[in-house]
Amino acid sequence: MTRLDKQQLNISVLLEDAIRISRLTGALLKDRLLTDFSIGHKGEVDLVTEMDRAAQDLIRKEILLKYPDHGILAEEDLDIPGSSGFRWIVDPLDGTTNYAHRFPTFCVSIAVACDNDVICGVVYNPVSEELFKAIKNDGASLNDTPISVSDTGQLNDSLLGTGFPTNIRETAYTNFNHFSEFAVRTHGIRRCGSTALDLCFVACGRLDGYWALTPMPWDIAAGVLIVREAGGAATDFKGNQLGIDGSRVLASNGHIHEQMMEILKLSI
Repeated sequence: MTRLDKQQLNISVLLEDAIRISRLTGALLKDRLLTDFSIGHKGEVDLVTEMDRAAQDLIRKEILLKYPDHGILAEEDLDIPGSSGFRWIVDPLDGTTNYAHRFPTFCVSIAVACDNDVICGVVYNPVSEELFKAIKNDGASLNDTPISVSDTGQLNDSLLGTGFPTNIRETAYTNFNHFSEFAVRTHGIRRCGSTALDLCFVACGRLDGYWALTPMPWDIAAGVLIVREAGGAATDFKGNQLGIDGSRVLASNGHIHEQMMEILKLSI
């Protein structure tokens, strides 16, 4: 059996397992949100909590229990190569800073790739109980209702999202200039503190576009697939193809993509 055959055979099962695992993990995070948990630092302002690691441990165990030959790439220093051609790309707690401050906006993001091609993805917000999911070439949904991007055609009429680099105190390379340029050309800019959720908000039309400088694979793998399957566009700032390891992410409803690129080109 080729890997393509395996992909076609297992994709629905993989998605259902990703959904089940995301719900289990989300329940754990929600239950512990208002309790005492330890908080550490990976950088000056880059936080990691006890719950990041607890969530990741739960996800790792659940994946390997059923798929012992699958690879796993996750935020908290987890990189299992696997031997099957399948790799799970996981952010166990996207929105750690929010979570550490008990700000109730965070999610679990799980994608599955076959030979580095993302074939399904899930983003689950346990506070709102919203579950976004997508299968490649089969559309995207929110709580099982199909979703699509907005039809906003002009940047001037748009609402955008963004995120800032975690090393913002240590680097001169930030997106403050982008923020300033977009702020005077749109209805506004939102920063919810979770890249995966921002991408899903583009997918369901709550945001018209989103950009970020340095997201990691686990930040974007599921969300980018969901945007594309909802009819949107996701590229780098110059419009080039965006892979799993892409940085400088630009996601939009497609209609304002070129207009956003024109602004982003000013500082590339």
